[in-house]
Amino acid sequence: MLQATGIYKSYGTLPILKGVDLHVDKGEIVSLIGASGAGKSTLLHIVGTLDRPDRGTVIVNGTNVGSLQAKQLSVFRNEHIGFVFQFHHLLPEFTALENVCIPAFIRKESRRKAEQRAMELLSLLGVDHRANHKPGELSGGEQQRVAVARALVNNPSIVLADEPSGNLDSENAASLHNLFVELRTQLNQTFVVVTHNEELANIADRIVHIKDGLIESVDRHAG
Repeated sequence: MLQATGIYKSYGTLPILKGVDLHVDKGEIVSLIGASGAGKSTLLHIVGTLDRPDRGTVIVNGTNVGSLQAKQLSVFRNEHIGFVFQFHHLLPEFTALENVCIPAFIRKESRRKAEQRAMELLSLLGVDHRANHKPGELSGGEQQRVAVARALVNNPSIVLADEPSGNLDSENAASLHNLFVELRTQLNQTFVVVTHNEELANIADRIVHIKDGLIESVDRHAG
């Protein structure tokens, strides 16, 4: 599902990634952990096509994303990659349902089909009763579940999550972690998760330790 090979990235004279290889199989949950500045988020942004490596190859679902022009890359990203960030980034003037639909509308999906898919996901995530509420009327946990639904609305090949529970209390964080496992089970969804949260890291099939821009070690878990 994801194959990143020989990834190098520097900002100015500061090297961030120094030749990282990462592969992720369909339906797998992989956690990336390490100290601040180790290169975790940079790697996530590169495999998510939000940034380009100085050297190296990224293949997502069989497509070499480095070969795509900017407009092609934007379309590919919208259709194949879902993102969940620490802060939900929901648009405050739109309802939960409308926020979930946005990536589908960008894909030029019909309103009926987009709303049907969005409601299915909101129901799966237990927040369908909040579909017509705006983000300011939702709790932090509900907002993050809406953000997860938005990430899933286009049936992405892979979901990339950057500190997704970092802004949640322990109860909502645990609920979100369990949700990722349920989505993997029910939808065979693939996840790569950057986290400092040990409990979230431990739900993964593999924990990839990154230190000073290199993969230091990989731990395998039962998931």
